[in-house]
Amino acid sequence: MPQTDGTPSAFDAATAVHRAEGGGLVADLDPGWDVGGGVLNGGYLLAVAARAAVLDSPHPHPVALSASYLRATAAGPAHLAVTPGPAGRTLAHSTVLLTAHDGPSIAAQVTTATLGTEPAEYTVNTAPQVPDPDDCVVTRTTGAGPTVGLVRQIDTRLDPATAGWTVGRFSDQRVLRSWIRLADGRAPDPLALLLFADALPPTAFAVGRTGWAPTVQLQVLVRALPAPGWCLVESRSTEVAGGWSDEECRIWDATGRLVAQARQLARVAR
Repeated sequence: MPQTDGTPSAFDAATAVHRAEGGGLVADLDPGWDVGGGVLNGGYLLAVAARAAVLDSPHPHPVALSASYLRATAAGPAHLAVTPGPAGRTLAHSTVLLTAHDGPSIAAQVTTATLGTEPAEYTVNTAPQVPDPDDCVVTRTTGAGPTVGLVRQIDTRLDPATAGWTVGRFSDQRVLRSWIRLADGRAPDPLALLLFADALPPTAFAVGRTGWAPTVQLQVLVRALPAPGWCLVESRSTEVAGGWSDEECRIWDATGRLVAQARQLARVAR
């Protein structure tokens, strides 16, 4: 999605997929989307895989994705192998294997379709009441100094009710809520929702347990085309046991409509 002046947004440039000479697809994974230590964000990588899936699909939008993360992935050139599956008038299926310099990184099953903006026929997913973005806790870093790249690329405004951990006041519940948008103002779309589904810190931060919690498996359902403006993300854990944690995520657009759901399995931060 280009900016109003016709130039591609930072997100579109960073997730671009190209046809290689001699066949196949390639991407240049951008170091500006890391979560620390040079490791790239899982939602960013899933968006790259989804771009590859829709490139030759008869349908424009990723709607159901299930990705296994095979290893931590750093920036640099990557190859994407897309294996088409059954395709029809409403759905198409494919598998995508993203391979970076050190081997296979993501194996994803992607279903594509054409999404709309019609309201839900039935829902229990009412958007929570959260203060306006200007009254929430800003976490984006714009100045000099060390920081993870992802924090520079997205604008997040944490709900004060779930932001106590930022000032040393920890909760007994693993829940985070935040307004979110791309920092350069690019409007949200299904690919951006894949990024947003994995953009908040681990919910363990809410209870004072910081550290890298690597995603092992991530499933995302994109339910509708989001309206322009801020999206609201809520992420919560329901079970932590045996060194594993789950996180469930819901995303609403600026109109309060549920536009995506996600669930991931991650290792507990050491």
